[in-house]
Amino acid sequence: MNLNLRTLTFMFVLLTISCTTHSQKKTTKTKEIERLMTKKRTFNKEYGFGYRIQLYNGNEQQARKFRAYFEVEYPNKFSKLVYVAPEWKVQVGSYKTKLEADKDLMKYQEKFSGIIVIPMGK
Repeated sequence: MNLNLRTLTFMFVLLTISCTTHSQKKTTKTKEIERLMTKKRTFNKEYGFGYRIQLYNGNEQQARKFRAYFEVEYPNKFSKLVYVAPEWKVQVGSYKTKLEADKDLMKYQEKFSGIIVIPMGK
């Protein structure tokens, strides 16, 4: 009796695991999912994706000074000047997540004040 109960329990567990594993292989693509994926791809092409840290936003001379100072303090880090009329921006880094950008933001705040994390393409 005890052996039969163990065998029955084992078979039940095995069947449950098999059904669960099999059901996870099924995929359903609805028109709504396809529409959302297309919308996301279009957004990424237009605006990019990821984050940067913006050190400065203002006139060209000051922007160039900020960038030069940043490159001296952090020589192996990516930085760029961006011109969006009428202001110049100094942006650094290229982060996939906001959390990664926030970690570097805390390091840079020791040398720069008023810096912010912004989405790429802005």
